Amino acid sequence: MTTDTTPGMESDDGEVFRHRSVLLDQAVDYLVTDGSGRYVDATFGRGGHSRLILGRLSADGALLGIDKDPQAITVAKELAVADSRFCWYHGSFAELDQALVAQGWPQANGVLMDLGVSSPQLDDASRGFSFMRDGPLDMRMNPEQSPSAAEWLAGAEEHDIANVIFRYGEERFSRRIARLIVERRQEAPLETTRQLAALVAEAVPKKEKHKHPATRTFQAIRIFINRELEDLETGLREAVDRLAPGGRLVVISFHSLEDRLVKRFMRDLARGPKIPKGVPVTADQEQSGYRLVGKAFKASGQEIEDNVRARSAVMRVLERKAH
Repeated sequence: MTTDTTPGMESDDGEVFRHRSVLLDQAVDYLVTDGSGRYVDATFGRGGHSRLILGRLSADGALLGIDKDPQAITVAKELAVADSRFCWYHGSFAELDQALVAQGWPQANGVLMDLGVSSPQLDDASRGFSFMRDGPLDMRMNPEQSPSAAEWLAGAEEHDIANVIFRYGEERFSRRIARLIVERRQEAPLETTRQLAALVAEAVPKKEKHKHPATRTFQAIRIFINRELEDLETGLREAVDRLAPGGRLVVISFHSLEDRLVKRFMRDLARGPKIPKGVPVTADQEQSGYRLVGKAFKASGQEIEDNVRARSAVMRVLERKAH
């Protein structure tokens, strides 16, 4: 397995957070089909995929990195100084069209999306993504945007909290959890990840083996706060609209909600337009302008052993036909 040797981000207390890009080689192998092409790393993170992509490009190639996390953009700026073929855009991949316009790129030869929260975000307690380390209940990928998880939980209606936890976390005890959140916030605000994790553990009557009871709730609130699925739907559409002929969209997802969305989107495009029976059409009109490349790709046993977060990763590839 090739791991990301990206220099880590340093926290306020001096701890360094390193990130291993999952399916690193496989993603770049399928993405880069033209060394002189223009590519987009739509989830730059700490630059693991970007550095490998740059290694596959000629002097005429170019790469745009996009990320909503200011810490990721700090790393991107350093890379842009070190390599003139690289440029960056601070924002969501839902703004991919806008990012390409800003660079004067009419099309891209490939777009890569590595979805979800990154290892440095999870491991940095101050970001509030994980219940494994106590920290402020934040969960924002871009801390410059509002609201934080704590702010939302402080004022949201009980039924809205329950719906978010059920929809984005597929948590069957969502109503019990929401009810207890509303009861407890009347006594004192929920401010830390440990407080929320303990509350959820108290509310959930049946525990799953080898899974913390707060796992689904934390996932759900994070997805909602960052508008992850809405951004994904928009980003996928903008990516395929901007793909050059022969260009590829490579997407790595880490939970079933993401993967189902990506799978349906790519499958429907590859199938082509739905034409009512009896409507006269030409053969060209029946054909799709896109094709699936391979099936779902998953991390190897060795990669999962080296990086436990790779166990749920699924990679899918869609290509815009050249003709």
